Amino acid sequence: MKIHAALKHRNILEFISAVVVEPKYKHHYIPGIYMLLEFAAGGDLFDKIAPDVGTGEEVAHLYFKQLLDGMDFIHSQGVCHRDLKPENLLLDAAGTLKISDFGLSAVYKLKENGRTRLLSERCGSLPYIAPELNSSAPYQAEPVDAWGMGVILFTLLAGNTPWDEPTDRSPEYSRYLSGEIFNEVPWSRLGTNVLSLICGLLTVEPEKRMTLPDVYAHPWCMRQSQLASQSVHALAEQLTQSLRDNGDLMYANPEVSGTGTRKDADGDDIMLSAQSQFTQSLLLFSQTQSGRKYMPHLTRFYTSIGPGILIDLIKESLESLGVKYKDAPAIEGQGAPIRLRLGGYDKRKIMFKGWLEVENYNHSEFSGAFCVMQRDVGNPISWRQLWKTLIMSPTVSPHVLRK
Repeated sequence: MKIHAALKHRNILEFISAVVVEPKYKHHYIPGIYMLLEFAAGGDLFDKIAPDVGTGEEVAHLYFKQLLDGMDFIHSQGVCHRDLKPENLLLDAAGTLKISDFGLSAVYKLKENGRTRLLSERCGSLPYIAPELNSSAPYQAEPVDAWGMGVILFTLLAGNTPWDEPTDRSPEYSRYLSGEIFNEVPWSRLGTNVLSLICGLLTVEPEKRMTLPDVYAHPWCMRQSQLASQSVHALAEQLTQSLRDNGDLMYANPEVSGTGTRKDADGDDIMLSAQSQFTQSLLLFSQTQSGRKYMPHLTRFYTSIGPGILIDLIKESLESLGVKYKDAPAIEGQGAPIRLRLGGYDKRKIMFKGWLEVENYNHSEFSGAFCVMQRDVGNPISWRQLWKTLIMSPTVSPHVLRK
């Protein structure tokens, strides 16, 4: 918390304040540490990316440059993040990237005199950690973050991480070391310019790896962003293009009665602020039984059958997929949603956890259910794959509404 509170930058999620609630106040509040953070209304950056497709190069360029600016500032303050991964990159209401989660960060440099220290703790998620963390030797701080940035850039462009882990246990990593992988998709569809940047950041020897000043000087980073000067609506459209192309948005926003744009009394579209335009264009609002609701998850769908039948079909599908679930305690009140707690491991051996919530949805002549899946642990791309597999499953698919 001390580290995060000291980092003030437009590409870092702002730490506003914290308060400790002690056990003696347990009759009024649940004891613990409460942190007040900036609200990232745009949700996960990677929630908007189609698995195994990625974003276009312009979107990747814009957000990688913002990641670079944020990380350059973090290092200038003598701090190493050590846990760069898709789930820690958020968007604010205007679509600006925000680096979050400093739970594994460390101070490695004194700002006063520039003296540095080696780090020794083994931490991070396997697909994103640098190979030098596989040994027990102390390591340099900055190269670890540079490696993580390389994995993120690849993931932006390809829609998946390059390997399970940077060891010889991973066939993909072994083929990367031998050079064979460059003839395979998705590596073979990357442009020469950006590929040289990715390989510079994913250089195995930390002393030879690209530094952040090297990255700033790379031709791919030096060129002007085509998106930076465009409207937030254009940015949102570009960001979700892969979801439109692969059909995901026709499930998340099938235009059941009342899910279109907001109208005034005369039936005209309501003009929104620039910030609202971004979240609106990303379709981060859903029509639920209780009205229009902000919902930063695009992993949602509507069905033509009610919640009771739907939840049984969902459970049947989850069992066939090998995903563990348990019923959450029922919420009091008529029309309260039915909730399931989900958990498991993705193809990259990373744990995921989240909630699946189903509620009744009636509007005009339409009657059915609304379902939203909210991830709280794990890779947003893997969570999207689970969502898509569930709605395409033989038991659920016939009842899902499409645009």
